[in-house]
Parts: sequence; C-alpha cells; structure tokens
Amino acid sequence: MKRKDFLKKGLGTIAAAAVVKGLQAESITHDVMNEQAGFNHLPPIKPENMGNSIIHRAQTRGHANHGWLDSHHTFSFSQYYNPERMSFGVLRVLNDDTIDGGTGFGTHPHNNMEIISIPLSGDLEHKDSMGTIQVIKQNDIQVMSAGSGITHSEYNHNKDKKTNFLQIWVIPNKNNVKPRYDQLSFEPKDRKNKLVQILSPSADDEGVWIHQNAWFHRGSLESGFKTKYSLKDKNNGVYVFVIEGEVNVNGESLSRRDGMGLWDTSQIELIAKENADVLLLEVPMNNQ
Repeated sequence: MKRKDFLKKGLGTIAAAAVVKGLQAESITHDVMNEQAGFNHLPPIKPENMGNSIIHRAQTRGHANHGWLDSHHTFSFSQYYNPERMSFGVLRVLNDDTIDGGTGFGTHPHNNMEIISIPLSGDLEHKDSMGTIQVIKQNDIQVMSAGSGITHSEYNHNKDKKTNFLQIWVIPNKNNVKPRYDQLSFEPKDRKNKLVQILSPSADDEGVWIHQNAWFHRGSLESGFKTKYSLKDKNNGVYVFVIEGEVNVNGESLSRRDGMGLWDTSQIELIAKENADVLLLEVPMNNQ
C-alpha cells in the first residue's frame, strides 16, 4: 500500500468516543465532542523541514479542550487537520491527553490499529470486550492490538486528581489479527542515562510487542549526558519526543513536548541540555 493511501485509511479509523463522569457514561461521539466550546482548530502551521528531518514544536500541535479532556495532537486527529502533519511514517497518532478526575472515554470501537498508552502521571483504568480490566500507572506501558475489532473504555481511576498520558497509534503490518492486550511496568532507575527498550516487533524481545517493525525506547537523561541511538532497520525513521526537559538532537535544540522526526540515517546523537525524559519511536517510513 502506498504511503498516501494508508494515510487516508488511517484517518478513516478514528473511532467514536464517549465521556465518562463517575460511573455514568454519556453517549457522546467525537463529532459532538468537537462541537463543544473550547475546541481550537488550529490553521496549518508549516513545520521546520530540513531535508531528512522535521521538527514539530510543542506550541504548533493541534489543541482540543473539552473541559474534562485537554488534548494536544502532534498529528492530524479528529477535527484538527493539517495536510503537512498526517503522520510520521506509520506513526499515525501521538496525543498528549490530560483527563479530569472521575471522567474519561466511554466504550468505543477500534480495528486494525496498534494502540499504545504511556501514563505520565496519575492512573488510567482500562476495560475492553476481551474481559480485560486493568489500571495503568506511571512508568507502565500498555498495548492493544485492535485487529479484527475491539471495544474498550479508558477513564481516570482517581476522582480527586488528573491523569496525563500519551496515546499513540501505529498502523499495523497485518490486518484483522486476533485482538490482544499487554501491559508492562518499568523501574525509573533503570532508564537513568540509558535508552531502555519498551516496545518491539517480537514477543521474545524486551518490552511489549506490536504487529509492526517498530521499536520504542525511553530514557531519563541527566544534564550533560550524551548518547547515540542506532536504528534497528535501515528503512525506518525515528521520532524523538521530549516529555520533559531539553535535549539537543543532531545539533537541533528540543524543549518540553517538542518532537523531531529523522529518516535516511543510521544513527542519531542526543545531548541532554538539562535533565530530560525522552521517548524515541522508531517506525517504518512506508507500510510494507
């Protein structure tokens, strides 16, 4: 499938969602939510494109504030549409979501998408049609292969504090697989000045796995620490997302919530300009 074709297909998979208030779920679709006051449909903003790399500054992301949900979109999502920011290869969605206490996404469907959640603060409760009921906490990673079809809900497990998490969608290399769920916890001390693998294409490798030739790494880098990342596959690119702090990537300075994609390279260099939490997402630039 050509890149432009699967990008169009990715747009068509955005599923309906509902808000959960306490234990009461309201049947509110994405379309209705997007008409609520507070939605900010940003105009297209030209990214910093530098040949084999591109920078997306935090303030240029799409933004939707629904009251209970405050969401920033690195790539086009829902009513935020920017033709120059459809995806990075098969990395289709990178949302930075903050959910109020006692609220969340009611039961809604997905299919043929690898969906990864990484809580940054608070606790996220997950329920799905496979019977899974789990609470995902800070330093966890969760993956759900939607495959042939699944329904699930996600809401803030706590009523008295917000939950912030990254919602990531990766276009799979296999369609209509059997839906599956996985979740792992990592010790923060293990990623001190180290890029720890948290996701791969293999169930026998470190971290969770997905149906795609992709690898995710996360590191907590102290100010002044320098490291290099070598790509696993020459056909892949790597997207660097700065969760906290400031880092220099191949000579370019990135701050909190900035993102930078690089391709046609075998290795990148990272230098922490201050204490930083970084996420590296290596993904195919074309779906095979």
